[in-house]
Amino acid sequence: LRFRPILMTTVCAIFGAVPLAAPAVFGTGDGAELRQPLGIAVVGGLILSQLLTLYTTPVVYVLMDRMRTATLLGGARWFAAKARPVLPTPAASALPSVSL
Repeated sequence: LRFRPILMTTVCAIFGAVPLAAPAVFGTGDGAELRQPLGIAVVGGLILSQLLTLYTTPVVYVLMDRMRTATLLGGARWFAAKARPVLPTPAASALPSVSL
């Protein structure tokens, strides 16, 4: 659903930064070799952020869908696939005492 616009934006930004990253091929002006590390960092950061975005976007949509479903059903368990029974907790007197 959101794959194409995210991918198109990142690819355009990477193509814009390629002349910085590869001055031997595209940019041969004065000081081009000084801007090469900047171009490599920009292209690498765009690729990493693209991978992270493509991973986190579906996760956020799934969590939002689960929250919506939980609020429609009146439950507060957002992350549980099925409602689990609540186990009773032991009384405070039944717990062993620890002396320091």
